[in-house]
Amino acid sequence: MREDFYCHETSIIDENVKIGAKTKIWHFSHIMSNSEIGKGCNIGQNVVISPEVVLGNNVKVQNNVSIYTGVICEDDVFLGPSMVFTNIINPRSAVIRKSQYQKTLVKKGASIGANATILCGNTIGCYAFVGAGAVVTKEIPDHALVVGNPARQTGWVSEYGHLLEFNKEGIAICKESNQEYLLENNNVKRIK
Repeated sequence: MREDFYCHETSIIDENVKIGAKTKIWHFSHIMSNSEIGKGCNIGQNVVISPEVVLGNNVKVQNNVSIYTGVICEDDVFLGPSMVFTNIINPRSAVIRKSQYQKTLVKKGASIGANATILCGNTIGCYAFVGAGAVVTKEIPDHALVVGNPARQTGWVSEYGHLLEFNKEGIAICKESNQEYLLENNNVKRIK
C-alpha cells in the first residue's frame, strides 16, 4: 500500500485496499478489505466502507456514513452526514443472504443529503440531488431533485446543485455557472 494519502491513527485500513493519492481518512473510520477509494477523496469521522465498495475520485463522505458491499460511487459524489445505503431488501438476523447483495450505483456528481437512506438495487443519476432525510426506493434520473419518504421528484438541478427553471422552449440557465440545460422527454441534459 502506498502512503501518499492521510489516515488518522484511530482509523483502521484492512488488507487489500486501494486508496488514491491525496485522499484523507479521518477519526474512527474502518476501510474494509477489497474496497477501492479514488484520488482526492475525503472520508469523514466514523465512516464504514465495507468490502468491495468502490469510490471514484473526489468523493466526499461526511461523518457517520455506512457504505455497504454492492455500492459504487462514481467521481465527485457527495454523501451527507449519517446517510446510509442498504444492500439487502429483506434482511433477517438469522438468515444469511450475502450472495443476494444488490448493487447500488451513484453516478458522477450526485449529492445525497444528511440522514437519507438509499434502498439497494437503484441508480442515482448524474448530478441528481437527494434531499436530507429522503428515502430512495427507486431509480433517480440525471439532474433530478428528490425529497421525502418515499423520495419523490420535485424539480431538476444543475451540475452546481441549483434548481432549474425552464422556459417555454424547455431551456434553463444555472444562476451560478450560466450553463444551459434542455428539458426534453422528461430528461435534462446540459447543452452549453
